[in-house]
Amino acid sequence: MHYILFFLGILFLGFFAYNVAIEPAYAFLFRKPIYVHFYPFPKKLKLGQVQLLHNQFEFYKRLTSAQKSYFEHRVAVFIKKYPFIGKEGLVVTDEMKVLIAATAVMLTFGMRNYLFTVINKVVIYPDVYYSRINDNYHKGEFNPRMKAIVFSWKHFLEGYQISNDNLNLGLHEFGHVLHYQGLKNTDTSATIFSITYEEIMKEVNYPANYSKLTQSNYFRNYAYTNEFEFIAVILEHFFETPNQFKTEFPHLFEKVKVMINFTDNS
Repeated sequence: MHYILFFLGILFLGFFAYNVAIEPAYAFLFRKPIYVHFYPFPKKLKLGQVQLLHNQFEFYKRLTSAQKSYFEHRVAVFIKKYPFIGKEGLVVTDEMKVLIAATAVMLTFGMRNYLFTVINKVVIYPDVYYSRINDNYHKGEFNPRMKAIVFSWKHFLEGYQISNDNLNLGLHEFGHVLHYQGLKNTDTSATIFSITYEEIMKEVNYPANYSKLTQSNYFRNYAYTNEFEFIAVILEHFFETPNQFKTEFPHLFEKVKVMINFTDNS
């Protein structure tokens, strides 16, 4: 009994030291968590769901075999964790679940804590819908008060029909969720996101940098509405036209990579 208590005590001390001293120091030095993927009992998708990823999700197709298994695990966990609610008679299908979950997983693939605590449901409308947030019709939104992310399925799909127009509703709205979570949470990935976000906005708000951004016409004008929209828009560009982004604004591109711990082979 004494040996068991001693062993448990050592484990506790090791866990405490890791979380309080080791990983924070590592994250401070290298701007990334010590590890990202570790799944002793990985979840599996159904064959049809995997086929959807193979057929309709370019990001997944570029991954290595090991990365694909990590990606599938995360998609399966996301689908299990969040209820998908169809509105206006919409019947939620596997395609909806897989593509929406895959979009969230793509955005957070470099983060160890990839599930969102600021949402607890995914709401899907067939087309534009009336939102009481601002008494207007929306294609999608993140509603922190209701802890919901909401999509028009028609417009979500349009985001993937043209892969390089920098308009992706799923990425945009999940970008808002990730931003909000990064400001609320204190885990390693959220902290890295928050710190890097602050650095990005400080540099963007410097007059010379801001002028260069706006004059380039690379980011659509909506990006400059506020800081939340700016982050959501640059995340759309980061995934849709990475080569152009890197060419036009290499320093900002590298900052975004650090912010979401993105690696070039993912």
